[in-house]
Amino acid sequence: MLFCYLCAYDFNLKFFMKRLIECVPNFSEGRDKNVIKAITDAIETVEGVKLLDVDPGEATNRTVVTFVGEPEAVVEAAFRGVARAAELIDMTRHHGAHPRMGATDVCPLIPVAGVTLEECAAMARDLARRISDELAIPTYCYEAAAFTPERKNLAVCRAGEYEALPEKMNHPGKAPDFGDRPYDEGVARTGATTVGARDFLIAVNFNLNTTSTRRANAIAFDVREKGRPAREGGKVTGKPLKDENGKPVMIPGTLKGTKAIGWYIDEYGIAQVSMNITDTSLTPLHKAFEEVSRAAAARGIRVTGTEIVGLVPKKALVDAGRHFLALQQRSRGIPEREIVRIAVKSMGLDELRPFDPSEKVIEYMLEADKAPSKRLVDLTCRGFAEETASESPAPGGGSISAYMGALAAALGTMVANLSAHKAGWDDRWEEFSDMAEAGQALMERLLHLVDEDTEAFNRIMAVFGMPKGTDEERRARAEALEAATRYACEVPLTTMRTALETFDVLRQVAEQGNPASASDAGVGALAARAAVRGAGLNVRINAADLTDRELAGRLTAEAADIEARAEAAEAEILKTVNEKISSK
Repeated sequence: MLFCYLCAYDFNLKFFMKRLIECVPNFSEGRDKNVIKAITDAIETVEGVKLLDVDPGEATNRTVVTFVGEPEAVVEAAFRGVARAAELIDMTRHHGAHPRMGATDVCPLIPVAGVTLEECAAMARDLARRISDELAIPTYCYEAAAFTPERKNLAVCRAGEYEALPEKMNHPGKAPDFGDRPYDEGVARTGATTVGARDFLIAVNFNLNTTSTRRANAIAFDVREKGRPAREGGKVTGKPLKDENGKPVMIPGTLKGTKAIGWYIDEYGIAQVSMNITDTSLTPLHKAFEEVSRAAAARGIRVTGTEIVGLVPKKALVDAGRHFLALQQRSRGIPEREIVRIAVKSMGLDELRPFDPSEKVIEYMLEADKAPSKRLVDLTCRGFAEETASESPAPGGGSISAYMGALAAALGTMVANLSAHKAGWDDRWEEFSDMAEAGQALMERLLHLVDEDTEAFNRIMAVFGMPKGTDEERRARAEALEAATRYACEVPLTTMRTALETFDVLRQVAEQGNPASASDAGVGALAARAAVRGAGLNVRINAADLTDRELAGRLTAEAADIEARAEAAEAEILKTVNEKISSK
């Protein structure tokens, strides 16, 4: 069975993990709108990339562009933007207030969802190499993509700026990581580019019930990683202390990976602590909120709300919502939109103006930008039933099986949530919350498979439209049909594997959950068994068309094994449910 379960692992990863990264290249042109548009147009030629922001600066003669999408698309879009900038920007004529080294000065890749910083670093290095190889632009790698500790610091890579390139090229210790060569006309025109990977930066302002900039600054110094200068006698008016090198001695703040200052905002008539969270793994948004609130309270001031500047990854709000639910001893196994709403209300994100997640959360922005949904799971119950009853062969039994599995998981989640909130069971809230979270995750995976089964059918139908005149065309058609048929086996098999997991949740809530909801757990078990058996029929009918009979045998054998395990699990749960009903 090892082969099939490994396949399942890869298959589930592909289906259930949304992978997103952000790219924020800085181009050395902030005045010529036509040049800027030509660069952003090149970026937008890549399908699946969403351009979020274009911020030109005339004094700096620099434009900061922000776009997001799946990793492969973003990396390709970054390359096209760098290539277009190299064509249009002549660094021999560039002047501006901001430090710069090339037509594309910096190009960081930033993980947003489903991607690690280490993966972004590897992508950044590959991108840097490609820029050098294909565009003949010297490239440095910085931050997480740096090859040496010194070059993690952008300032080290950019030391001396564009004017220092003649002495840095072909010089040990100063030369670029890729594309080193003697200084020539090509380098003079394009300059050098610095490609890197860094964590997502959250820009956030914490609203205070004071107008005092000095007190807001004091709070900022309490919490920011850099802290505040130490003074003689520990007094505010004391002389600043310096170390043996003459540098100020600093008292560190309480929040790692943060920068902060205090200021007064005329528009709102309040002071704020303005913060950049540069490492959300060390300081999540909700931790920053609570720590600023603590530091403010220690100075007789209250945080009244929070203002997100720019965009925020969904994870930041979901983690915050889950944190505040846990503080309330409430189940975290609720729909994502409700978790986000708890985060918004808990941190006062809507104090100064309405906070619309669809306009502030990166992932929701991408969803809203898509064409109107045609997913089955977005239909009403009646609409889904009527669509199934139509003359079209899809959706069919595979989608219905996945939906029955989703309903099974939903019932288990419901019982867990009701148990978490049952009077007198307060000390067990986390136990049931964990069950509800597991059920929510399974429900989401099975809802995805409702539409994936129809996609599998469509792939097979697409093969029949392929030409089959020549031997080569017939061979290509046969290979495509085999691949589509295998996919049509894997989708219902994944439904079976996922529906089988719902029995774990249903068993727990049947045995330990609210006795008044025992029948709901029983109905869930019946639905889960139906989901497994229905999807199993699809595996068998599609496997019968595979030319690889060995593979067909493995797939149907696994399906039979899952069916047997589901039958036993259903019987066990129904026995428990019937005993609880009889004892009422």
